[in-house]
Amino acid sequence: SCQMMQLLMRFFIRRRMLRHPPAPLRVLLLVAAILVYGTTGFLYFELPENPSLTWLDGAWYCLVTMTTVGYGDFFPKSPGGRLLVAVPLMVFGIGLLGYVLSLAASSLVQAKNKELHGMASLSLGGHLVVINFPSLSKVERVLEELAADASFGDRDVVLIDETLEEIPPELAGRGVRFVRGNPTRDETLTRADIDNSQYVVVLSKQPGNPHSDDQNVAITLAIEARQRGVHSVVECVDYSAQELLKKAGCDAIVCTSRFDAHFLSNELLKPGVQEVVDELTTNLRGQQIFITAIERSDGIGYQKVVDHCRKHGHIAIGARIEGEKELNITDDRKLSKGDAVISIGAARLVAL
Repeated sequence: SCQMMQLLMRFFIRRRMLRHPPAPLRVLLLVAAILVYGTTGFLYFELPENPSLTWLDGAWYCLVTMTTVGYGDFFPKSPGGRLLVAVPLMVFGIGLLGYVLSLAASSLVQAKNKELHGMASLSLGGHLVVINFPSLSKVERVLEELAADASFGDRDVVLIDETLEEIPPELAGRGVRFVRGNPTRDETLTRADIDNSQYVVVLSKQPGNPHSDDQNVAITLAIEARQRGVHSVVECVDYSAQELLKKAGCDAIVCTSRFDAHFLSNELLKPGVQEVVDELTTNLRGQQIFITAIERSDGIGYQKVVDHCRKHGHIAIGARIEGEKELNITDDRKLSKGDAVISIGAARLVAL
């Protein structure tokens, strides 16, 4: 038994629990000491006049007095019970209650502060992870577009950025969580719970700077090495970086320079195309382009697909056959399971 006590003492000293006990342990010891003092003191002074009192009655009196509730079902009648037990319980009880409340408030403030500065570890599931913070307006536009689609729902969103010191109030008001750190490191991805995420969007840290693509390639490699099941969309600046991103394993690539050139040339030669494309690609208004997979095992003719789309308020404009898109195709083409119809409509099309 002596050896056991020595081992326990060494353990506590090594852990500094006796020299610097944690706050919950200090509270527990104080509560225990006051309960022991109050219960024994109450019974010592009051038991001779009231033999029916029990240890449970004494402990109950201590609790209601320490918490300032004071039901009045038990109270000391003797001078010793009032001066030596009741008064100390009132004084120390109020002090202990204030101490506990201050600890709770301090813990809440620290937790909120850690969350705002991206130092907390998250445990979510099925959430979206947005990596890099190029600007507030861009991140807000992405979130607005996603929130406008019913399939996205009230999904949690986590923002990862290495240089952002604190999450902007606008994003915090949207319920966006923040993790500060290098997105190529496992520690940062773990704190963002990347293993349980469903979507990842990697934005260019510096729009217009091709060197941002190098970082996005490294981020994509880090993500795909951890979670191949996540659906990842990566933004790139230089068109030539697409090949590297494909090899890194991302599911889709959005090249800003490619679309900038398309819009500039089309707006020059065919004015008004930009507004049409804008309405077809935004979730906030008007009609959108939808790609709906064919689920029938026996396939279906394109003419029947056109009729199905028209019945549900859609216009079929083509199909994705064996991974390749074809627009304005003939009615006699047959679509097989795994192909998809491309249509324009106000809401998502019912599955075929």
